[in-house]
Amino acid sequence: MTTVEITAEESAELGRALVDALNPLAAAVRARGTGLTEELSWHGEPVEIALSVLSAWKLVDVEVKRLTALAAATAGSYGASYEQLGAAWGITRQGARKKWPEAVARAARPGVLELFGGTAELVEAEDGWRWSAVAADGTAGEAAAGYPSREEASAHAGAFLAARGEGS
Repeated sequence: MTTVEITAEESAELGRALVDALNPLAAAVRARGTGLTEELSWHGEPVEIALSVLSAWKLVDVEVKRLTALAAATAGSYGASYEQLGAAWGITRQGARKKWPEAVARAARPGVLELFGGTAELVEAEDGWRWSAVAADGTAGEAAAGYPSREEASAHAGAFLAARGEGS
């Protein structure tokens, strides 16, 4: 897989969507910082307002990095190599290993998914592939029946872990 560039129109649309998503967070951050209501918090020195928006973007940046690492770990849990992770991100294999040092190590245990703070084990049974899991919130779960493929069982186990995972 190689990285895909976006068009100028897609970039503009993404920018608008990100700003729309950021505005409520920026307003809340600004209000907490000033002690004013969200509506009144935008009245003030332009530099202070701009710095509040910058602070909100920093919060978004931290969350994007967390979600990026989670996506890399998910790909690694499905067997992606550092070379593949690097190609998807547009960096070298070594760069991917440095950026996400745990991503491929998670795939070192065949049949185990470590996602969203939980762990699922996949096993092949007489009726197909089954999973059993413990989510980040401590909830245990398992497949009610076998699935025709490891991938399908993995998808269901991953959905279980995501629904009860970190930050849900």
